[in-house]
Amino acid sequence: MELSKLTSPKLISTKLKLRSKQEAIEYLVNQLADEGKLSSRYDFLKAVNEREELSPTGFEGGLAIPHGKSKAVKEAAFAVATIETPLTDWESIDPANRVELVILLAIPDEEAGSTHLALLSEFVTRLSDETYKERLLNAASSEELYSLLDVVDAPEETREIEDTGKVVLAVTACPAGIAHTYMAAEALVKAGKELGIKVFVEKQGANGIEDRHTSKRLQSADAVIFANDVAVKDESRFAHLPKVKTSVATPLRNAKGLLEQAVEKAEKSPKRVYEEQSATDDAQDDQEHKPFKTEIKDSILTGISYIIPVIVAGGMTLAAAVLISQIFNLQDVYAEEGSWLWLLRQLGGGLLGQLMVPILAAYMAYSIADKPALGPGFAAGVAANLIGSGFLGGMLGGFLAGFFLKFLKKKIQPKGTFAGFISFWVYPVVGTLVVGSIMLFLIGEPLAWINNGLINWLGSLSGTNALILGAILGAMVSFDLGGPVNKAAYTFCIGAMASGNFIPYATFASVKMVSAFAVTGATIIGKKYFSKQEQEIGKQTWLLGLAGITEGAIPFMINDPIRVIPSLVAGSAVTGAIVAYFDLGLNVPGAGIFSLALLKGQPILLAAGIWFGAALIGAVISMFLLIVTRKSKLSKEENLAA
Repeated sequence: MELSKLTSPKLISTKLKLRSKQEAIEYLVNQLADEGKLSSRYDFLKAVNEREELSPTGFEGGLAIPHGKSKAVKEAAFAVATIETPLTDWESIDPANRVELVILLAIPDEEAGSTHLALLSEFVTRLSDETYKERLLNAASSEELYSLLDVVDAPEETREIEDTGKVVLAVTACPAGIAHTYMAAEALVKAGKELGIKVFVEKQGANGIEDRHTSKRLQSADAVIFANDVAVKDESRFAHLPKVKTSVATPLRNAKGLLEQAVEKAEKSPKRVYEEQSATDDAQDDQEHKPFKTEIKDSILTGISYIIPVIVAGGMTLAAAVLISQIFNLQDVYAEEGSWLWLLRQLGGGLLGQLMVPILAAYMAYSIADKPALGPGFAAGVAANLIGSGFLGGMLGGFLAGFFLKFLKKKIQPKGTFAGFISFWVYPVVGTLVVGSIMLFLIGEPLAWINNGLINWLGSLSGTNALILGAILGAMVSFDLGGPVNKAAYTFCIGAMASGNFIPYATFASVKMVSAFAVTGATIIGKKYFSKQEQEIGKQTWLLGLAGITEGAIPFMINDPIRVIPSLVAGSAVTGAIVAYFDLGLNVPGAGIFSLALLKGQPILLAAGIWFGAALIGAVISMFLLIVTRKSKLSKEENLAA
């Protein structure tokens, strides 16, 4: 690969007097923009900064390779700067790293899995040669550095290293799945050549699993090294091998030490007989446990990543069914069991009402205790649905399943003749029975009592000030977005409707739009405070809100409940109070924008304006609070980092 084709002397600067990491990044972004490589320097800078939040892009030996993937990049390019006074504030895998060579990669979105990885891999390979790196650092001008980019020395004749006969496998994986994954792999292979050890590395990165270990390798290997900051996929393949577990950054500092440790383990406790799909053997795992707080965070993020496609697909399908029925006056078809519109409604509703919570619980459990926790995790999610606990109950079930299976795997380890029985019967069956029973009988009963208590309490308020009742109903609707508190409000509203009081359900239907509208507004107006993933979700939640679907806001609530719940509750309470105050009524179950044509209590146009306007007012309040609280959170994190 010719590096010089992706840059120019104008994108290269030498001996700059820069004072901080951010100043260096902004300088190189401006260079790329000035050379016409970017359509928006702001959007690209944002993409680079978001990548910086994932994991360090500083390495060791004075090197940093920040990078950004963005639609704002017109064509793949990179800019280079050497720094006169090394920077000390660049987060690096080597804490002592002082950055003096910065290479900023600018990659279009559509080339993320091709040019990005090829360019990064090429730089990693070349910069692992100290001579090459020193030549770049010592270049006196941009033209000289540019001319040296593709000057690669032929490999030196090295003395023959005696083959030890040892074979060590490795798996590398980092959160972003790019830089550290490949650099760690390169370091291990290089160290293996110097020690006479055959090293094969499987990279679990942005392109999925690359160089996957074959059965032949798994049979011949003596040990395995896991250098990872995220869960290793299909870890059970390595159950027969002695293991060394570490972070993805460690091979860059001490690859030889890791290989020597792996060989020493292999000599002290030799590998067992390899069996296809054998379960993970934690007895030989000397893994340094993650801090509890980190484990909880990783579990939540894993669950969110798996439910987002379900929420989007289910929500949009259900929204289409609702809107079609209301636009074309097909409510009878919508309600008729077995009709095409009823089936479409069931498909979308099933994804949200039946699948979402079990998937959330299962993959939260998977993050904590790996594959054996999937069965109990799904069971916990199904139990959460049965007791009507919503996504909050699903999260609790995911934690229960994950930590119980983690405990079970330590106490009952798959060994000898019964290894398969333990892995494929004991873990899933015992885990499901224990976790499912806790959810159904220990959590379910109190939850039902709380639910009935809330309904009775609301009934006692029905004769009081409408403002208070409306505000309480509004707060309950958005408190857990479909959980027990929300369902208590819904049950009360349906009961009130059956008794001839139509005001509570009109309040309920209006408030159901608030959370979705607020999320969309926050991710558009406060775009810079939210991740790209959150922005993509936000683009669609408003449409779900029009159909009266609240689930679009669930990923935001799971990720930051302390700030998001009060923000949504505040706006929803205002909406509920407004609708109830004006005595608006709705005598048809259902929710969505077309309910405004069925409102009672005021002239139709006035009623529609108040009902929908109340939802917008509440959404604006919640949107403002979402932005302010997120901004505050980010500021605190920056101060802590500083």
